Amino acid sequence: MTAEPECSFRRPGAERSKPEGGRREMEIGNIAAGLGAGFTVFGAGFGIARLAAAALESMGRQPEAAGDLRTSMIIAAALIEGIAFFSLVICIILATK
Repeated sequence: MTAEPECSFRRPGAERSKPEGGRREMEIGNIAAGLGAGFTVFGAGFGIARLAAAALESMGRQPEAAGDLRTSMIIAAALIEGIAFFSLVICIILATK
């Protein structure tokens, strides 16, 4: 005995209706995730720019401390980038949820 395969086609009038609120919430979630990603990138760029400006000013005032300042600046910039990357991952997760 062979069973008939289930048909996955639907009639045009028999489509499932999605609640209107769910779609709107998804759109708002995507917009919020996009804004969050934009603010994250802007904040990270602004933070690294301020960090570099302060480090370069300090190197100009005390050239003998340039090596230590450069190392500290690179470590701080890496931490800022790490936080920004983490925030972007959270925004992407929220957008795909």
